[in-house]
Amino acid sequence: MSPFMKRHILAALREQFEQWDAALARLGDREAAAPLPSSSWTIKDIVVHLWAWQQRTIARVEAAIAGHEPVFPERSAESNPDSEGSVDQINVWIAETHRDLPWSLAYRQWREGYLHLLDISDQIDERDLLDPSRYPWLDGRPLALILLATYDHHQEHGSALGIGYS
Repeated sequence: MSPFMKRHILAALREQFEQWDAALARLGDREAAAPLPSSSWTIKDIVVHLWAWQQRTIARVEAAIAGHEPVFPERSAESNPDSEGSVDQINVWIAETHRDLPWSLAYRQWREGYLHLLDISDQIDERDLLDPSRYPWLDGRPLALILLATYDHHQEHGSALGIGYS
């Protein structure tokens, strides 16, 4: 990864946040709860899903800042998200647990979580962000890869919501 990579990663994440936030901010309860074409998911389901996975990323970045292993939230701590079956189990648990969450709260949690992630990620030194051996609990992956996975995850789900990327 090249110099100034941290700046580029955070700029991409900020741009992505702005696109998502602009699209989500104008939605009401009815639009957020409507099933998406060719899916059993709603916009709210996707936002809750992204928020729940975002909590794992936040836990990793906070652990990097504090100098200890991450403490993962709730059910996701019980499963290894690197195994495909476990990811599916976590996703089902997320959907079932947050099914009755009001749209305004789902949106606010996602929004506040994303902004918090941007803020704390900016506190990580670029060398630490890019060093694959810096955090042993990442099994040889740099923390930057975790941030890029957040970007990719939003892109993956963005097309279902009609959120495009320039």
